[in-house]
Amino acid sequence: MSTGGPAVRRLSDWDREHLLSLASEFGSPLYVTDLQRVRENCLRLREAFPEAHVSYAVKAHTGRAVLETVLDAGLDAECASAGEVQRALDAGFPGGRIRYTAVNPPAADLDHVVSRWEENPEMTITVGAADTVGRLTDRGFDGRLCIRANPGIGAGHHEKVTTGGHAKFGIPIDRVPSVAEDVRDDVELVGVHAHAGSGISGDDLSAHRELVRRMGDLARSIDGLEFVDVGGGFGVPYHEDEPPLDLDAVADATRDALGDTDAQLAIEPGRYVVADAGVLLSAVNTVKEVPETTVVGVDAGMTTLLRPAMYDAYHAISNLSRPDADTVSTIIAGPVCETSDLFAEDRALARPERGDILAIGNAGAYGYEMASTYNSRPRPPEVVLDADGPRVARRRETLDDITTLERTASEHSPN
Repeated sequence: MSTGGPAVRRLSDWDREHLLSLASEFGSPLYVTDLQRVRENCLRLREAFPEAHVSYAVKAHTGRAVLETVLDAGLDAECASAGEVQRALDAGFPGGRIRYTAVNPPAADLDHVVSRWEENPEMTITVGAADTVGRLTDRGFDGRLCIRANPGIGAGHHEKVTTGGHAKFGIPIDRVPSVAEDVRDDVELVGVHAHAGSGISGDDLSAHRELVRRMGDLARSIDGLEFVDVGGGFGVPYHEDEPPLDLDAVADATRDALGDTDAQLAIEPGRYVVADAGVLLSAVNTVKEVPETTVVGVDAGMTTLLRPAMYDAYHAISNLSRPDADTVSTIIAGPVCETSDLFAEDRALARPERGDILAIGNAGAYGYEMASTYNSRPRPPEVVLDADGPRVARRRETLDDITTLERTASEHSPN
């Protein structure tokens, strides 16, 4: 029997009084991340894919506490930038458990990654363009290489995160065998890779299955591969009435579509590991009655959680302070002077009052990661929950933090 916890953690499953106490102690806005839930999600992935190489897509949440938890849970690290490679190393991942996937990599990224590879020669680098191989070998790289294929098929919750069929990502799949043959004299070719997109649900399984089938055919056409990576993108249910992803069904469909290969199956989920491990707490600062609705102004905004503004993403929201109040139709809006700075419209919410604390669910993936200081707004802190109780993993930024990179006129002066 699985010990990976329930298939999904809903916003209503969080301890309301505990969240209120955290908001009181640490202020708002506040990100809260439950490391035990991260462990449970990692374990469920490993149980569903026992024969596969499972890596965590670091870009979903790069916090040190999360990375250390993922490492301890037995997942490796898939990194999309030089900065993520460095963060994985700093969190304790050995080079052999890190793969860097280069997407149109800037020169500075390649410089940094190759320098880290020289110290950690077991590290693997994935390239999505043939000329990236030359850029690497020009820097002295002759190590473990994976080729990213563009399989011509994609899936995901929004067109902006559907990567599998977009020309930006990977080498056209029919060209990969010839590229593989060309690079063998210069590097150690170890794998092929593709990724359909982010937020794949049961409705997208046909696209996922077709991608995997094509990658199985590709792996069988290239001798000597260690692994064939079919990406991640496993979705989580953001709507309260949306069923959880049937991970076992996904695993079965993946294995069936891949077929027999000498290469090991590899996957790289990110969102699935951390989304329902995180919640964002925000205080109500304004309640404005307008015709047909109530505008609820909160101290978090699109600079705190970008997904609703960026992707029209839905996040469950509850009023922790007065859950039993009559519900009203609301617009939940942040403090940024942008019409897009909304968390929800036409959302039923227990009638709020100024000072109430709202909880926004499924904020663990691409929440803090996409936060910004637009409007000169400091980023919030993150508190992590573990066996020893809550602790601050990232402190609250200040206005001084925002301006610290600026130099005074005297500092610019050559004298």
